Amino acid sequence: MLGSKKVNNSHGQICSVSKAPPVTPQTNNPASSAAFLDSRYSWFRLGCSVLIAAISSGGMWMVVVVLPEIQTEFGVTRSDASIPFTATMLGFAVGNLIFGRLVDRFGIVRPMMGAALLLGVGFTLGSFSTGIWSFSLFQGVFIGLGTAVTFGPLIADISHWFEKRRGIAVAVVASGNYIAGSIWPLITKEMIEAGGWRDAYLLAAVTSVAVMLPLALLLRRRIPHHIVTEIETEVPAPTRMQKIDISPRAIQILLSLAGISCCVAMSMPQVHIVAYCADLGFGLAAGAQMLSLMLMGGIVSRLLSGLLADYIGGVRTVLIGSFLQCMALFLYLPFDGLVSLYVVSLVFGLSQGGLVPSYAIIVREYLPAKEAGERVGMVMMMTVMGMALGGWLSGLIYDLTGSYEVAFINGIAWNMLNMFIMAMLLWRTREPKAIPA
Repeated sequence: MLGSKKVNNSHGQICSVSKAPPVTPQTNNPASSAAFLDSRYSWFRLGCSVLIAAISSGGMWMVVVVLPEIQTEFGVTRSDASIPFTATMLGFAVGNLIFGRLVDRFGIVRPMMGAALLLGVGFTLGSFSTGIWSFSLFQGVFIGLGTAVTFGPLIADISHWFEKRRGIAVAVVASGNYIAGSIWPLITKEMIEAGGWRDAYLLAAVTSVAVMLPLALLLRRRIPHHIVTEIETEVPAPTRMQKIDISPRAIQILLSLAGISCCVAMSMPQVHIVAYCADLGFGLAAGAQMLSLMLMGGIVSRLLSGLLADYIGGVRTVLIGSFLQCMALFLYLPFDGLVSLYVVSLVFGLSQGGLVPSYAIIVREYLPAKEAGERVGMVMMMTVMGMALGGWLSGLIYDLTGSYEVAFINGIAWNMLNMFIMAMLLWRTREPKAIPA
């Protein structure tokens, strides 16, 4: 027996008594994580998160629809008219990093409420702007920054509440951004025809505050810190952090570069499809419809990519999506008819939608969970920087060449860089070893 010792009993006889081993607290109890991960509350939280993202992410898509109106009203060139979108993406990029750090420290509620106020102020000021630079300032500092909390930080938050279904959960939250992109351009188009783009901005100001503030209060519950530790130490092998002979810092740099290259390519159709249709004589309405169709396809792509990532991992999912996006960009070169552009835009949406959220999956597979908010925010920031760079660069190429053909070729080249980085990460990854019984 363990720790036995001899003592005298009540009759003076000597007998042995077993000494029980010391009791140690079970900090890695799988049952404790089961009460939080993939639970009914996790799915409820997911629903609230995607609703917040769908309603409050309109600012980054509305500016695309009003681009031709802004160019005409303010009397600027196409590249200058692209500056508000670039400013929005820069604010969105910085906001992903700032709010990501705040979410790691304080949870999602306080950053969400602050972002709601930023959006309300930004849309209101934007509706009263009188020049391209003031409009760009309001888009970047208020709308871009405020919208950021509904993407990377919200994705990082929901990733802590799922393990077995983390891929699809992240994809659903990320789809909220594309749901906004499929709804708000159509609303903006109708309001432009009815009363002007300024009325659409005032509507967005009221809607953002009215939706985000009450829904943020439903996300007050926070996952216990010890659950994060259990996820990294006691989960089954297929979902543990991947083993790779590259340092965390180098992985972060590679993912950031991949995010930039991926989204420079992605931004060409997303930012300029409305203006492209106007140049071809198809009108603003056709361009807005193509953008909405593209983003609806993106929703489907994100959901399918999330399901796929749960089985094959984030790197393989990005590699597949990047290849498909490259093929879709090639299709824009020979086809410029009205019907063919609708079809190609849908194909493009179905190809690229799952790319950006899959980077969050890669972060969770290769980097520590306790730093998820900051690291996901950093990668999301770089993807948005790619969108900002690509949107402006495509406008500049148009001004220099008079067409978008070279801009599409430029996107294809950046897309190939993304494919190379993903292939290298996959090649350097080693299969995780099983936990000894």
